[in-house]
Amino acid sequence: MSDMRDFHRPLGDTRLLVSPLGLGTVKLGRNQGVKYPSHFELPSDREAADLLALASELGINLIDTAPAYGSSEERLGQLLRRQRQAWVICSKVGEEFENGQSHFDFSAGHTRLSVERSLKRLATDYLDLVLVHSDGNDLAVLSEEVYPTLAKLKQAGLIRAFGFSGKTAEGGIAALQQGDCAMVTYNLQEQSETAVLDFALSHNKGILIKKALASGHLCKEGSDPTEASLRWVLGHPAVTSAIVGTINPAHLRANVAAAVRVLKQQ
Repeated sequence: MSDMRDFHRPLGDTRLLVSPLGLGTVKLGRNQGVKYPSHFELPSDREAADLLALASELGINLIDTAPAYGSSEERLGQLLRRQRQAWVICSKVGEEFENGQSHFDFSAGHTRLSVERSLKRLATDYLDLVLVHSDGNDLAVLSEEVYPTLAKLKQAGLIRAFGFSGKTAEGGIAALQQGDCAMVTYNLQEQSETAVLDFALSHNKGILIKKALASGHLCKEGSDPTEASLRWVLGHPAVTSAIVGTINPAHLRANVAAAVRVLKQQ
């Protein structure tokens, strides 16, 4: 079986070593207000445990979650007991999802509360990476207290690295000037944040890609649209890892197989 263990790479200068594909876990905890092409049911605990076991077997060690992903953090806390050292866990601050609506809070108090709550939910005493879940007003968000607060939490050892999941090139570059990592949208259809990748490459910063497969809305290029998408995304030398959010084991296997084919040709 093809897996990614031989292709793990450093996330910028953070000392975190991650797989080229990460597992996004919004579908473990939330099926309301998500931008996927079809409705889905949340997986059972058994199905979720099997998915995580498969991800590990395939060489994936990066898990992406967030408070805004419904019950994702709490479920992962249960599912990953006694496996903590095997995973690099990325969570977020800033966005809350309650009663079917998102709202945002980038204050110092909420940032600290959110991190402490994530630690409890995930049953761990540290988070490898925490990203700011921007509302899209990236530069305004960065002018608030959230980044200095994350820097203090890093100094205190509660988080190992921090960064920004934004929506603009200007925000991503500004975030990388002070933080460790940026999560950006980058795929065959959307490249407006390419300047963030270029900046990261020249400053040894980590880059995570969201919507690498356009949230399931793949363009139909070539005989294998997944491979075409990953060839583009993983082909940029700044990209550390692409986050793929699937709860379908067959899709996960296919995504990893396509990524391995691409990586072997690089």
